[in-house]
Amino acid sequence: MLHLFALFFKLKGWKLNGFIPTHITKCVIIAAPHTSNWDFVYSLGALKILGYKVSYMVKSELFFFPFSILLKKSGAIAVNRKSSNNVVDQMVKQIKDADSIYLMLSAEGTRKRVDKWKSGFYYVAQKAQVPVCTGYLDYKKKEAGFGPVISLTGNVTHDMGKIKDFYSTITPHTPENFNQDGIIIKTQ
Repeated sequence: MLHLFALFFKLKGWKLNGFIPTHITKCVIIAAPHTSNWDFVYSLGALKILGYKVSYMVKSELFFFPFSILLKKSGAIAVNRKSSNNVVDQMVKQIKDADSIYLMLSAEGTRKRVDKWKSGFYYVAQKAQVPVCTGYLDYKKKEAGFGPVISLTGNVTHDMGKIKDFYSTITPHTPENFNQDGIIIKTQ
């Protein structure tokens, strides 16, 4: 199935730029900007071409036969949003229990314009003690890949400033749905 995404990526004339350094075996990947359903298609195509097996969260209600087979093959992890364990702790456990994992999260949490990014990606990476890799799709350049790897310092303002600087150069599918000023998160 992922071969079809890779073929589509190539046929549409997209190119790759940047990678996750080979010494990084566990990380949280920010998937941004996320303004279109096409982001998922192009991301999976790029990741297949790069040879990365990436995991991502899906609400557990979507894990029903036969859809669950496709979800699992593409790297989906079922998340119980009703559980007494919060989602951050569920994802931290996934990372800690894995020998190697690239966990891709949409910091915006939706394709619509948001005032602020969701903080989960930051706190998952911080609690699991893994770096944040800045994944991107630039529709103007027809380019997908990875920008800087951010080792979190615990200074949210400083860390998010680095992330904001990188994403300020990226053109999303639907620019009006991407709020540059929203690349901030609340501190816990």
